[in-house]
This record gives sequence, structure tokens and C-alpha cells, in this order.
Amino acid sequence: MRNVAVLLTCALALLSCKNETTSPKEGTTQEAAAQPQEDVITLKGEFIYLDNAAVLNCGDKIYGVTIDDKMHELAKEVAKQQKEKVDMVPVIIHGVIGPNPVLAKNQEGWPEVVTIKEIVKVLPLNEDNAIRIESGK
Repeated sequence: MRNVAVLLTCALALLSCKNETTSPKEGTTQEAAAQPQEDVITLKGEFIYLDNAAVLNCGDKIYGVTIDDKMHELAKEVAKQQKEKVDMVPVIIHGVIGPNPVLAKNQEGWPEVVTIKEIVKVLPLNEDNAIRIESGK
């Protein structure tokens, strides 16, 4: 008898749960609901910004970086780590990868660009891996 009571209680608990589907809140447009979510990913690579061109080298892939306020913020943080203007500094960012709109206009650039959404960390410059060219006098 006790087992039957426990079984009935479990069955009632399961049946009383609702599957509610939420619809978009009033005031939102269909256009906003139809927009795809951006795929924000974490990228770790070496960053450099020179002459209005920014690049993120992730080892097996190189991306152009969208020039915007977040990129300028990263460039300022990277400049603190650089010993020379051409040093590439390791960084970790959250960003969105997309096609390079400049290529559609028949201009030069990387096939894909990263739009920085968040700066996670600027790592110290690794001088052990730096390539130095010295003149042989």
C-alpha cells in the first residue's frame, strides 16, 4: 500500500509539470527575433596593430581585426607590453569571426576578420620566441 502511494505521488508530480514555451515579449520586432545569434568564441594568439591594420595570429590561422573602440582598447594594453613597436604580444579575447567586407570591394586583406567583444587577458611578451635580426659587423 505504501509503494502504491509513493508511485501515485511521483506520477502526479510528473504530470503536474508544465512545458511552457515562451514567446517573444511584446514590444520586440519580428526583425530582432529573426536575427541570428553571434557565435562568440575565445581566441588566443599574438596581436599587433600598425598603420591602421590589426592582425591576430593564432598559429594555424591569421585573422584581420575589425578596427573599432575595443580594438583600440586592446592596442593600448598591448603597447604597455611591447618593447618595440613591431612586437606581437600574446592575448586572449572573446570575439566573432566573419568574412572580411573589404575583400568584397576588391581590396587587400585577410579572408576573415575578428570583431573583439571582450578582452580577457593580455599576456606578457615572450622574448624567448622573439626573432632578432642583428647586423654582422
